[in-house]
Amino acid sequence: MTLHPGAQAVLDLIAEAGRPSFEEMTVPECREAYVNSRKALQPDPIDIAESRNLIMPGPAGDLALRLYRATPLEAGTRQPVIVYFHGGGWVIGDLESHDTVCRELAARSGATLISVDYRLAPEHVFPAAVDDAVAATRWVADNAADLGVDADRLAVAGDSAGGNLAAVVAIAARDGGPKVAFQALLYPVTDFDLTRPSYAENGARPPVKTATMAWFRDLYLTKQEDQRDWRAAPIHAADLSGLAPAFVMTAGYDPLRDEGRAYADALEAAGTACTYRCYDGQIHGFLNMARVNPQTFDAFAEVSAAIKAGLA
Repeated sequence: MTLHPGAQAVLDLIAEAGRPSFEEMTVPECREAYVNSRKALQPDPIDIAESRNLIMPGPAGDLALRLYRATPLEAGTRQPVIVYFHGGGWVIGDLESHDTVCRELAARSGATLISVDYRLAPEHVFPAAVDDAVAATRWVADNAADLGVDADRLAVAGDSAGGNLAAVVAIAARDGGPKVAFQALLYPVTDFDLTRPSYAENGARPPVKTATMAWFRDLYLTKQEDQRDWRAAPIHAADLSGLAPAFVMTAGYDPLRDEGRAYADALEAAGTACTYRCYDGQIHGFLNMARVNPQTFDAFAEVSAAIKAGLA
């Protein structure tokens, strides 16, 4: 396994910038650094037919959403829909941080995509983000006609912490709706076991180190027992059968690699259809690094094709 040149270019930029690791900053500093990194790592946003902000009533107040539609909605038709949850360790990230990712996925999948600005820790600890993610998915399904989308062709997707939320929503949907037809989990957090081999191999390398994940975990989860609650760590769900078919993507040089693979294996063992793909030479978060890491576009194509097939 060899580090991809694009991934190496990202690591070189991080080293040149001399930026502290996330866990070495305050939460406000961490959020600002994450926003600033977009300028160096993300390409200019592609043009699409429609991008507009929405507001929905959430479990603890209004939630912001953003709708992306690559092709205009034809009269009398509805498009398949992706409900998307951004990454950022449940602490950082927002609608803006993943704008380019959402545009790419909407354009390539042919689906309407709705990104969710769920509540973040430490201001709002577990299970606030889960509650918002489930509520947003239900709201999209309930308002499908007004949104011009097909509630029977609804996928949940997300990267990192957002992949965690998408996995949790898929389980919650099986047990109480709304219907989820497909799930795309992109280098997801599925467990809080920081002793897996991929942590030993990759836990000292930015952008996400073992110490970074521990910092995110401790800001998000306030009780030790939360780490084995399936709503925080879906790999601990008692039953993973009967879920929407899944596409699970990991990166070879990512501390989270092994838990993503373990979750894919657990889905298959439970009889849930799952396609697993590891980008061996990549690092955590590479979907947000397309300006200098061109293999990102291969991943966008593969993820989008999987979602498109899953919602056909």
